[in-house]
Order: sequence, then C-alpha cells, then structure tokens
Amino acid sequence: MLNNIKEKVHNNDRITFDEGIFLLEKVSIYDLGQLANNIRRKINPSNIVTFVIDTNLNYTNICDAFCSFCSFYRTDPKDPSAYTFSVEEMMKKIEKARDKGCTTVLMQGGLNSELPFDYYKKMVSETVRLYPEITPHYYSAPEIMKMSEVSKKSIKQVLIELKNSGQRTIPGGGSEILSNSIKSQISRLKPKNNIDQWTKVHSIAHEVGFFTTATMMYGHIEKSNHIIETLSHIRNIQDNSKNKQGSFTAFIPWSYKREHNPLSKKVLKEAGANQYLKIIALSRIFLDNIPHIQASWFSEGYSTGQMALHYGADDFGGTLFDENVMLAAGFYNRTTIEGIKSLINDAGFNPSQRTTEYEIVGEKTKVG
Repeated sequence: MLNNIKEKVHNNDRITFDEGIFLLEKVSIYDLGQLANNIRRKINPSNIVTFVIDTNLNYTNICDAFCSFCSFYRTDPKDPSAYTFSVEEMMKKIEKARDKGCTTVLMQGGLNSELPFDYYKKMVSETVRLYPEITPHYYSAPEIMKMSEVSKKSIKQVLIELKNSGQRTIPGGGSEILSNSIKSQISRLKPKNNIDQWTKVHSIAHEVGFFTTATMMYGHIEKSNHIIETLSHIRNIQDNSKNKQGSFTAFIPWSYKREHNPLSKKVLKEAGANQYLKIIALSRIFLDNIPHIQASWFSEGYSTGQMALHYGADDFGGTLFDENVMLAAGFYNRTTIEGIKSLINDAGFNPSQRTTEYEIVGEKTKVG
C-alpha cells in the first residue's frame, strides 16, 4: 500500500481515511518523514522556516467547561488563584509585550459566563487603538461559542462584531480531538462536548473573512481512527472554504501533558518524540490543502521541534514570551528571538519572521 500512496502523493492525489490509518500504524517513521518532507518541499520549496514574535496572554482562568485534560482552569472566583483581568490591565500586559518586540498577541482564557460580550469587543478595539502594530490573535472557538451564549447573538453576528472591532485572525484551540466519542469523555459540557461547535465556528469565521489555525491535542485516550477523523474534519472545512474570504493558515498538533489534571488517571504515560514526529509527518501528507504545518519547540522541546522541520513542518511557531496553560500542567519551555533563530539555523534552515497571516515581515507576499 505504501507504494500506491507514494504514487498518489506524486500525482497530487488525495489519500483516503484508511490510507491515513495505514501510514500512522504500519509505516516506519523514516518512510513517513521522507514522504512528508518531499511534500513540504513541493508546497514550500524554499529553505525558509518562518516564526512569529508573539506572546500568549490569558485574561481569565475561571471556566465552567470542566475539561478533564486541563490544569489551568478554576471554577470558584473566590479561589485565591482565580483571576479575571480588566481590559485596562490587559492593555498594560500588551504594552509590555509590544516593548519586547511582539507583533502578535495570542489571547485566550477560560469560559467565564460572567463576562459580557462588550468585554471581548473592547479588548480587541483597545488593542487596535493603542497598539496598531500588534495583531490581536484572540479567542478560540469555545470562547466564541460562549460569547454567543451570553450575548444571545448568533455565531456569525459575534464574529462580524469582533471583525468590526478590528480582529482578523482566530487561534485554533479547543478542538483537542474532533471525535464525539472522545469529547464525551474529556470535555463533556457545552460548548466543547460536540465537534460541530468547533467546526461551525471556523467555517463561519472563514465565511466572514477570518484567517484561522487548526490544532489537535493527541496522546491521551484517542486511537488512530480518531486522529484521522480529526484531520478529515479539518481538511473538509478547508475544502469548503475555497471560495470564502478566509481559511486555515496552519495546522498545529501538540501532545497532552499529564500533571495536575484528572485525565492523568487514565493516561499513565505521555506521548514521546517519535509519536510527535509521526503526527507531524502524517499531517503534512494528509492535509494537502493546508499551507503550513507548525513545529512546536514549546510543547515538545527544542530538539524535537527541530527534528519536526525535517518531517514536513515549515513553521516554528512563536516566541510565546508568556504562557500559562502548559505551565499549569508542569511543562516549562522558554526562548528568545535570537534563540528561535539559532534553533532554526542549527536545524539547517533559514529563519524568517512572519506575521500572523504568514506574510514575511518587510514583504507583501505570503509564504506558501
């Protein structure tokens, strides 16, 4: 079957669900990497690996989703470790990020039912007003669902109003594994208990004109078919976005971290580097309509992130100066702008700074 798949890839033909499972379960990591790297060179033939100077800020950790894999959330506002920052307080954090050289702020938070929709819109409009050089890469699909619930507005209207406030891109968080059989076990409550919620938000976002990313958190209770199901949903959304103003710019997988969350009782061992590299390679092969695959030095470690650049990835993510979700799960990685460049150089590639929408800084053309 591998030779048939290679032939299909050579002819730019799409691989099937069953072929995806075969690649994940039966093909060596070496063969997967070679095939994925050939595709990467075809889609993005230059030796450039892109990165963005960004930070990851959280406006609240109060959440009523009770996801079993999460170490970040708090349920009681009176908990000494619970917080919700005002828009003004968040602007001070963004100013510090701007002063570090950030061009993008990735902002996400818990699903806090006490926050009105105006809070989210003001966060965007104030960012754009005070720091026009910063791209507000805000709010995952579940947060947008929460805004719709609280405001009693449709998802489309919520997205239109966020866009009118100045937002143009949306992160891909909240997907985890896009399979209802898995979601029913790890994120049982609305708005994360059904794959249609995530897929609907991103489909409508593309229609409204947002560029978004897609993500996957693997390495817990899912099986190979759930991974391929996730990739299939993402591929289908992108297919249906061909004639829309927006689309997915990149796919970003990362592995589940065990510390300080209930799911660890069912998952005794975290996925290792080999599994990550297989996921990266498979993603590049299967997601034939996604322009970029992002390697995560942050979630998987520097060396594994570098290796991923030879397994189909062409982007190295961001600097992520501030990050608290992985930190809450006991995982800590940090770097600098020069550190990112050195890691890319040492892996044999040329680092190039990009925007959130994958334009090379200083140029007007998009990568890929």
